[in-house]
Amino acid sequence: MTEEYCPHHQDGNQLVKRIAIAIVGLLIVCAIVVLLVWAILHPSKPRFLLQDVTIYAFNLSTAPHLLTSNLQITLAARNPNSRIGISYRKLDIFASYRNQQITLPTLLPTTYQGHRDFTIWSPFLYGNDVPVAPFLQAGLSADMNGGLVMLDIKVFGHVKWKVGSWISRRYQINVHCPAYISFSDRIKGFQVGSAMKYQLLQTCRVDISL
Repeated sequence: MTEEYCPHHQDGNQLVKRIAIAIVGLLIVCAIVVLLVWAILHPSKPRFLLQDVTIYAFNLSTAPHLLTSNLQITLAARNPNSRIGISYRKLDIFASYRNQQITLPTLLPTTYQGHRDFTIWSPFLYGNDVPVAPFLQAGLSADMNGGLVMLDIKVFGHVKWKVGSWISRRYQINVHCPAYISFSDRIKGFQVGSAMKYQLLQTCRVDISL
């Protein structure tokens, strides 16, 4: 028995192939356009500046080794891009000392920055009776007696870039802001009620990764 030829079946296969080729071609063109736009605009990383730190409590106990630190910081972020917007999502901020977290993370509000826009956050950071390792307690005690403690204000979260109606995939952002707090030279700080406020204007390091 011979197989009968069906022209309608052949036409259907050709139509499906043409549609598939057209879809693949459209996707390739869209990808090329996105890459070209991305390469031409070349987005720059946002810039962060730690403006000031207000210390409400910073007390270290030796037995047991516990640290209580309550502070408020003023952090500014600027979008340096003239044609690209930046969306900040799920940003957590906290303080650390020699890579040990000493406050609970505080969630910053979701924020969108337009072209060359800037944002200022003023969150409170709390860390009550936080256990610290004995060697960190010794180092922190020595730094406090020496009159200068270097804290690291860290921000972790996600950003997305926006060009027109196109929004990029999610990227991880890590921000590190050194905060030098003086415990002896009161000229560097001024009294605010029962707290001490330090004007820092410290540039932060910003890392963007997948």
